[in-house]
Amino acid sequence: MSTISLHAFKNRLTVLQTIKEIFSIDNHLTFTAGRNSMTVAEIANDHAEAMISLEGGHVMNFVPQNQEPLLWLSDFMPMDANKAIRGGIPICWPWFGIHPTDSTKPAHGFARITPWIVKGTKALENGATQINFGLKANENTIKLWPYKFQALLTITIGSELKIELMTRNTGNESFTLTQGLHSYFNVSDVRQVTVDGLENCEYLDAADNWQRKQQSGKITISGETNRVYLDTTADCVIEDPGFNRKIRIAKAGSKSTVVWNPWVETAARFGDFGYEGYLNMLCVETTNIGDDAIILAPGEEHCLQTLISIEN
Repeated sequence: MSTISLHAFKNRLTVLQTIKEIFSIDNHLTFTAGRNSMTVAEIANDHAEAMISLEGGHVMNFVPQNQEPLLWLSDFMPMDANKAIRGGIPICWPWFGIHPTDSTKPAHGFARITPWIVKGTKALENGATQINFGLKANENTIKLWPYKFQALLTITIGSELKIELMTRNTGNESFTLTQGLHSYFNVSDVRQVTVDGLENCEYLDAADNWQRKQQSGKITISGETNRVYLDTTADCVIEDPGFNRKIRIAKAGSKSTVVWNPWVETAARFGDFGYEGYLNMLCVETTNIGDDAIILAPGEEHCLQTLISIEN
């Protein structure tokens, strides 16, 4: 309670109750109070369970029936509302990584630390659950990014996890954005998994002074890995013998893919990975960065999409 006022706490409870009354779906979806009383959507249907924080439109977990959790989430949840959750699928938008001209602005943009508005919920005929969020320019976003926009986020929880992020330019001038669905996948032991789908792709190796290299064979992880794979629309498949499964990451509206694991020293500097937490996560991220940046003229829109599924 120390991080928010009693008045703000009561207001958030009122908002939560209103959201529950309008958007809950019996046997599919309800809303609860999470950290700092931020509202969390809790989904449970015949296919899977999931949690989504309205702060950031952030998918925190996704657990298909009879499976280990698909996503990795840190046990160390930040109490500072301006600090992003470590794990799950943060939305990096409208810039990816450090801001190109002002490092004091939030890393990976402001979307992942901004409350998104619930626009609608639906129980689909196939038993899946869908929730729609919206975010648009306001006085706070204009201070960080001086453009008018509308962002629409659609998340579908079923036997697969589908995320669609649509950006529309609602202003009178063009803008450029970079973005990513920063997926942290839960793996049994990152030293034992492989990633297929990026063979022969060129990549920029951020862990080696951004040298341009070419991938040979499957990706394996044995140290700090931070790579931007270029000009690729391919599915990626994480093969995890420990969990006896494959995670398939399909995408659309993206021609770049990031593969990341911080390893020992970098994970320790972050402080929220826990003891050897880096061994149980691997990021394979659907992105638009580098030469794949998106330029939108007034009235134009772009949709970034990922579809994540499990194969035994």
